[in-house]
Amino acid sequence: MAALAARRFSWLLANRPNLVRLSAHRCCSDKPTDAETPEESTKQKKLSGFAQSFQRQFKSQEAAVPHTPAQDESFATLLRNSKFMDLGDPKGKIVSGYIYHIVGDDLYIDFGFKFPCVCIRPARNGAAYVRGAKVRLRINELELSTRFLGSERDMTLLEADCTLLGLIYSPAQAFQASRGPSVVPL
Repeated sequence: MAALAARRFSWLLANRPNLVRLSAHRCCSDKPTDAETPEESTKQKKLSGFAQSFQRQFKSQEAAVPHTPAQDESFATLLRNSKFMDLGDPKGKIVSGYIYHIVGDDLYIDFGFKFPCVCIRPARNGAAYVRGAKVRLRINELELSTRFLGSERDMTLLEADCTLLGLIYSPAQAFQASRGPSVVPL
């Protein structure tokens, strides 16, 4: 029951900023009433720890209010002005990604788009391509989808098509460098 009340209170605070301002101003009034003495009015001015942190949080939220789009902007306008559209055509772009899974010689590489790509481990310096290694990729296609034989709908493989260009950083190489040159006893 208390959790539900707290959730409702936090929803009110998030969605009704005017209500928060009114309640904050009522908590710390500057005018003493007739029944109060000057000592009691100074006690009221001094806020509790919760009230102080609440006011600090509210002030930081007011300062960080995000830009709210005008109500008359359409979805097409918002999409056209978004950061995603600033990327342009990703085909041919060179990006960096990291290897998050390895199955046999298949490297599963996440490069920050919708789907990861699967590349074959190169024969040259293949031991350096381990989990956590950063690699360079050239994007060929962001989503492999086509109409396969016998199907009536387009299907997707849930992966991107990229070309592995090289290694940026490898934990395996960093480990070898920290150990120094290996000495073989005679």
